[in-house]
Amino acid sequence: MLKLIISIFLATSLFSSDLLLQIDKNLQPGSSESYKKLINIEPDGSKKEFLLYQAKSGTDKMVSSFLKPESEKGRNTLRLGDNMWLYMPAVGRPIRITSMQSVVGGVFNNSDIMRVDFSHEYSLEKEQLEGELYTLILKAKNDTVAYDKLIMSVDKKTITPTKIECYSSTGMLIKTLFYKNIKDFGNGLIRPSVIETKSPFYKDYKSIMVYGKITPKEFAPEAFTIENINKVNDLRR
Repeated sequence: MLKLIISIFLATSLFSSDLLLQIDKNLQPGSSESYKKLINIEPDGSKKEFLLYQAKSGTDKMVSSFLKPESEKGRNTLRLGDNMWLYMPAVGRPIRITSMQSVVGGVFNNSDIMRVDFSHEYSLEKEQLEGELYTLILKAKNDTVAYDKLIMSVDKKTITPTKIECYSSTGMLIKTLFYKNIKDFGNGLIRPSVIETKSPFYKDYKSIMVYGKITPKEFAPEAFTIENINKVNDLRR
């Protein structure tokens, strides 16, 4: 009996430690390219849309390039771990930005837009299974992460999020992310294709992120460097 209890405990502990890694894997391959549309909706119903190309490498590297609207073309971003930069052709050099700022305005911040693996930024503190949903409590690994704590609801069948509540270090709810519309992107990737967010700090504002394509792809290390931040669009070729 004691051996059985120990075996169950070890199996549960192993599963808990791997669950966050599985969520990351199910959301996006380690090295991949994607296209996403960002839509900011004002209280009066007016919209502003952006189309981005993004390339991700490993757990902590990502570059983005604005494709639309025409006025934003040439703007690129780079994320290396917890450090982020924005390149604007008019300035001609990269500018440091923070995770809580937003390169597109609206409710999504830079951390939401340039999301790397959750397991890179957070540790799993608590896990609970109720019916068809896991509830995970995640704690930021350091104080440079946009949110100090996440409460993540995860679908048991797909092991992908359905809702994420994002909190500050003082326990204040900053925003809630809703993961919707499960889609088969090919290559065994089945995940939510739409993320909507609302925030008590942006009353009657809404921002939506729509994934149009996610494809596994390998990139050279130099693609994720400050020196090449102005060449992100070349990765599409």
